[in-house]
Amino acid sequence: MSEQLQPSDPEDAKIITLARAALARTGAREGACVRDTDGRTYAATSVSLPHLDLYAIAVAVAMAVSSGAQGLEAVGLCADHEPRHTDVAVVRDLPGTGVVIWFADPSGAVQSRMNVDDLV
Repeated sequence: MSEQLQPSDPEDAKIITLARAALARTGAREGACVRDTDGRTYAATSVSLPHLDLYAIAVAVAMAVSSGAQGLEAVGLCADHEPRHTDVAVVRDLPGTGVVIWFADPSGAVQSRMNVDDLV
């Protein structure tokens, strides 16, 4: 892992760890964790049922909203692919300034750091 990709904020490292732990615990396709503007975290995995298919970021954002979150600060995604356009759109649905998405592979090694404001 490159030094520049390691989060300097321990709270960012925490959401990556929580996303990886959720993924490892369940064996799902993806693990995600979001931190709201109050500092609370919500870890989730992708859901794949016969009548329900949700990406991990969508589940984590839904958990935050259902708990009263007014906005997001950061997102961690552990998966074998980068965040999708739909993931970014869901993150943008909640207000936040300088929201970052940390993308890590399933082992937890950070692959990229993306500022949501810079993504199309």
